[in-house]
Amino acid sequence: MNIIYDTMFDSNTIDRFEKIATPFYFYDMDLLRRTVDQVHDLAQKHNLRVHYAVKANSNEKILREISAKGFGADCVSGNEVLHAHECGFPADRIVYAGVGKSDKEICNAMRLGIEAFNCESLQEIFVINEMAREYGMVANVSVRINPDIDAHTHKYVTTGLYENKFGISQHEFDKLIELIGKSRNINFIGLHFHIGSQITRVAEVFALECRRVNELVAYFERNGLEVKNINLGGGLGVDYDDPDGNPIPDFQTWFSTIDREIVRRPNQTVHVEPGRSIVAQCGTLISRVMFVKSGETKNFLIMDAGMNDLIRPALYGAYHRIENLSATMRPFFPSHQAYDIVGPVCESSDVWGAGRLLPLSVRGDLMAIRSTGAYGQVMASRYNMKDLAPAVYSDSIDDAPEKIDYFKML
Repeated sequence: MNIIYDTMFDSNTIDRFEKIATPFYFYDMDLLRRTVDQVHDLAQKHNLRVHYAVKANSNEKILREISAKGFGADCVSGNEVLHAHECGFPADRIVYAGVGKSDKEICNAMRLGIEAFNCESLQEIFVINEMAREYGMVANVSVRINPDIDAHTHKYVTTGLYENKFGISQHEFDKLIELIGKSRNINFIGLHFHIGSQITRVAEVFALECRRVNELVAYFERNGLEVKNINLGGGLGVDYDDPDGNPIPDFQTWFSTIDREIVRRPNQTVHVEPGRSIVAQCGTLISRVMFVKSGETKNFLIMDAGMNDLIRPALYGAYHRIENLSATMRPFFPSHQAYDIVGPVCESSDVWGAGRLLPLSVRGDLMAIRSTGAYGQVMASRYNMKDLAPAVYSDSIDDAPEKIDYFKML
């Protein structure tokens, strides 16, 4: 049986990929722009302010594309704060979250004049107030609250339960209100929430979050704290199974659910912090088959990209669609073969997928690991002293470094 193997990449793009040294990250800048444009338009329609979560992908060119639309930045380290500002995000549109802000990071962000610190513990609020007092400043502060909601996602990306390293839980509310009341060098501006990532039950989960947030906002306002900003965090999931069928996540359902469910006064602003949902689908890790290894019960494809390039599968079993791009250039080929697709890193967990059905694959075939624009290149390392995979962009693909054919040099 002959099978036509489908992919979003056309023959011209695959031909150009063949000339580039692998592995590399390929970014579809047109898809990124279409995604950002949709987020921008829907945010305006539903009266939401968007802060892009820089941790998803801090690539400079991508950040500049996003900041050009007037979005703010959600940062979780001091270096992210500085980098976001250098890439075009105004300081007064940068919020700084994270459970472990160092004194140096707090000081630099305070001097930069960021929009707010999203504080995650009572002691952090105390430290920021004391540092602001020492420097003769007043720091804007939002407080991250755990709404005790199960986002029905992976345990490693669920963050809004009652007891968690993130945020402040209900048993500390009285102390929190007392501390804010006596802290003269902070300006309390609102509440921050984030219940988890890769949320696919969009309407159900975010409606639940909004209803719980309404209760918490009302509680704090009854106890004397004016909540000017309601920050609902991020978490919108992407379709890792069918990236071509769903290249842009369901922002419409997310934003309309918030608009419908959240209770807000005219002087309150509602913020969201999408990260993965903006950049995941525009990125693809391009790799090459180095060896095909046949065992007694399995066939292995050994790739030149490994867990050092993309750690998600090894870290928490994340799924990514894998495509053989070279096979699309062969008009007829045998039926799909089952392969364990593995990387070159000296770890048993360096596996892209087990028992994946692919066209008959040979040494030198180009492989695409899809939906890697988020938590891919940004989490890469030089483990085993591997080189870092560079970025290649769709609007400047001819500038990519060409591969060297070592066989011809022998």
